[in-house]
Amino acid sequence: MVRVFANAGTDARVEEHLDKRFSKAGIVVVMVAVALPGWIFAGGKERPRIGFAIEAMKGERWQTDLEAFQARAKALGADVVPADAGGSDDKQFEQVAEMIKGGIDVLVLLPHDSTKAARIVDAAKAAKVKVISYDRLAQNSDVDLYVTFDRKEIGTMQAEYLVQRAPKGNYVLIGGSPNDEGAKALHNAQMKVLQPYVDRGDVKVVADGYIQDWVASEAYVFMLKALEKANGSVAGVVAANDALAGGAIQALREHGLAGKTLVSGQDADLAAVICIARGEQSMTVYKPITQEADRAAEEAVRLAKGEKIEAETAIRNGKIEVPTILLKPIVVARGNIKETVVKDGFQTLTSINRDLPEGERIH
Repeated sequence: MVRVFANAGTDARVEEHLDKRFSKAGIVVVMVAVALPGWIFAGGKERPRIGFAIEAMKGERWQTDLEAFQARAKALGADVVPADAGGSDDKQFEQVAEMIKGGIDVLVLLPHDSTKAARIVDAAKAAKVKVISYDRLAQNSDVDLYVTFDRKEIGTMQAEYLVQRAPKGNYVLIGGSPNDEGAKALHNAQMKVLQPYVDRGDVKVVADGYIQDWVASEAYVFMLKALEKANGSVAGVVAANDALAGGAIQALREHGLAGKTLVSGQDADLAAVICIARGEQSMTVYKPITQEADRAAEEAVRLAKGEKIEAETAIRNGKIEVPTILLKPIVVARGNIKETVVKDGFQTLTSINRDLPEGERIH
């Protein structure tokens, strides 16, 4: 075993001397080799491997996260093994199992269903792989770190923006996937803002529901039914993200209400920013995604190196208090598009203005 460490030119006498010295401590060397990740045992010559398991690469959001994460990890000397589960919990579990077999040091997990993600985390922990829960918190599991934007603040921003501009009238709440703990946190924060208005009788919630997998077409159907129930009178639509907002706006267009009914969103997707420029969507919540991806990559590398992670708070996931990094979201409305998403390079004026008439363009 010692000859693995010896230079090719080492003579027989030196090798014999080394054999005698190391034979007594051989078992210690073996134990250290098993306990440490391979890239550390090799003197740091190999790069740490980070698995990034993504629930589904649909829309522009997660593609942006992945690209930013890969760039930052590469800059820090790590390799990224990405996987797209296509919205399947079983496929995500299988993909992570393959990552573990392939020798990842850290798993960054964006779970499809946070309530079913415990088995994924358990499998990783059984293999001594550290786990970062990304944007959605895996429930009832031993997650090492959670990196996300402050859901409570996002929900508060959405509801406050609308109710400050429409303090009376019928409201519709369109929440995200019922199996996403983040969707529930958003809803709770929204209702905390709206409840005093409801109690006074100023606001009436005529429809309130969650949309499986955040699907825009389902939000469209939900909004059509809400409009029918409210006889076409809706002051505000608190949509949890831009995809849901887009579905709601389509229904509003068909009733001649687009631009008359306030609509919130989240993510600053290009389609949503264009709708804001056109006056059809009131606001979105911009989450500087590169900050989230960069921070997750940095902490993943720290975990791979056995260094201390830097978390500011903790959130309970049903089993433990998970060290948590909460990043700050930003409200985007027509008046600050250039100063936020355009300034950061998240969207471009060319893309936003391409199909807009002169009177609606952002300058």
